[in-house]
Amino acid sequence: MLKRREFLWCGLPLTAAAREGLTIIDTHAHIYSEDEKRYPTTAKPLRPPAGTGTVAHLKRMLAENGVARACIVQTSTFYRFDNRFICDTAVAEREWTAGVCTLDPDDARSPAVLREFARKYGIRALRSIPGKDGRMDSPGVQELWKAAGDSRLIVNALCGRNNADAVAGMLEKFARQPVVLDHCMNLRAGRDHDTVLADLLRIAKYPNAHAKLTFLATGSAEQYPFRDLHDSCRRLITAYTPGRCVWGSDFPCELWTRKATYSQNLRLFTEELGLEDAAKKAILCDTARRLYFS
Repeated sequence: MLKRREFLWCGLPLTAAAREGLTIIDTHAHIYSEDEKRYPTTAKPLRPPAGTGTVAHLKRMLAENGVARACIVQTSTFYRFDNRFICDTAVAEREWTAGVCTLDPDDARSPAVLREFARKYGIRALRSIPGKDGRMDSPGVQELWKAAGDSRLIVNALCGRNNADAVAGMLEKFARQPVVLDHCMNLRAGRDHDTVLADLLRIAKYPNAHAKLTFLATGSAEQYPFRDLHDSCRRLITAYTPGRCVWGSDFPCELWTRKATYSQNLRLFTEELGLEDAAKKAILCDTARRLYFS
C-alpha cells in the first residue's frame, strides 16, 4: 500500500476512498504545456479549452478526487513524436507520475530512444501504435516491444479491432511482456459493438493482456452514467479479472470525455457499475501500482 502522506501532498484532507484505504491511480491523463515555444505543437494541434490540460490542472483534479498518482501519456495529437514535455514532467513530478511515451515505429532510431528515455527520464511505458502499414505487428512495432521488454517497460497498445489478430499474435510472441489495451480497442455502442467485444474477450485468454477501461464516456450512445456499456464493461472485468484491469480518467475531460467530468469518470467505478470492494481496489489501485509504480 502506498504511504498515507501521498494523499496529502496537495494539502487537502483525505477523501472517503482514501479513508477506506483505497489508493486510486489514474492510468490515462494527457498533459499540455502552456509554453509552446519550449514545447512546440504539431501543425494542426487538437487543443483542450483554455486553462485545462496543464500539470497544475491535473494536480487539482487528483486532489479534489482523492487520486494519489497518475500515468501521464504522450499527447500525440498535440506533440506527435516529440516527447520532451512528457520526459521533463516525468522527472520534475516523479513522486506521483509515471511517464508514457509514444515513438515512431517506422523510425529505426526509436528502440534506442526508448531505452534512453527509460534510463534518463524514468519513463515507465510505451504507447505503441501501428506502423505505417497499419499493422500492430509490423517489424518496427516488434522492435519497440523488444526494447520495452529490455527496459522492463509496460506496453500500452493503441489500435482498433482491425488489429485484433495482430495484437493476439504479438501477445503470444512477447508472452512475458505486460500489455495494456488502451481504451479496449475503442469499444463503442452500435453496429460493431458485438464484434469488438468478442475480439476483446478472445484476447483475454492471454495472461499478459490487460484492459484499460476508459471507453464508457467515449463509446456510449447515452448520457452519464452510460448504462448501455455497463454490461460490456462488467463482462470484460470478468474475462480479464480485476487483477488485469485498470481505470483512467481520459484527462483533460473537457476535451476527451465531454459527456463526463473527471469525478463522474471515477464515480462510474466507485458507484455506478456496482463493483465489489475487492474489484474496485484492484481496478483503481493494485493493478496500476503493479504495472506502472512498482
